[in-house]
Amino acid sequence: MKLTEERIIDAGMAEFAESGYHGLSMRRVAQRLDARAGSLYYHVPSKSALVQLMADRVARQAYEAGTAALAELGPDGRWQERVEAQLVTLRHALRRHRGGAVMFADSPKVLSTGALALMERLLETLRDGGVPATRLGVGADALLSHVTGFVLQEQSESPAMSIDAEEAVALRQRFPMTVAAAAGPEEEAQDAKYVHSVRLLCAGLAVLPDTGL
Repeated sequence: MKLTEERIIDAGMAEFAESGYHGLSMRRVAQRLDARAGSLYYHVPSKSALVQLMADRVARQAYEAGTAALAELGPDGRWQERVEAQLVTLRHALRRHRGGAVMFADSPKVLSTGALALMERLLETLRDGGVPATRLGVGADALLSHVTGFVLQEQSESPAMSIDAEEAVALRQRFPMTVAAAAGPEEEAQDAKYVHSVRLLCAGLAVLPDTGL
């Protein structure tokens, strides 16, 4: 099958999902495509360029999903609802790809125009909602970092420690609030937890005074 930029991105994302950034190489991507590494450079000039293209794909999928969600919301939606629509669709877009959160977290470093478009629209939403100009950058960054961190935890493949009943009781007695908060929720409950966390952040931004800092 003919090599194309899209096929190379597909293979790169599959390799990234298995090996991470440091394990990703043009040689490994070429192996997935049953091609020579040198032939990839005609379409994608470097590993850095490939990472940029992969991050851009994830971000653009999120941007398009956010655009659809905002259209459903209509022009009369409150700014908090518009932020929520963008961040809910961003989470779903990142979860579609193994390693999606890591890719998105690195997207500013590789100057992904898709990620920059997401940031620009979020900044505009906060500005139009009356968030002080001195807080816009920090506010938008905090919101996007929250999404990334939330999905990173969801996509974590670290094995859970197994404990016996006696150890479980001891942990609950020693850290009752933490254990209760960390109890593994069902998928629906996890979705609700995420939305609630976004609303808490927006509530904070809504009352944050403009101190000029």
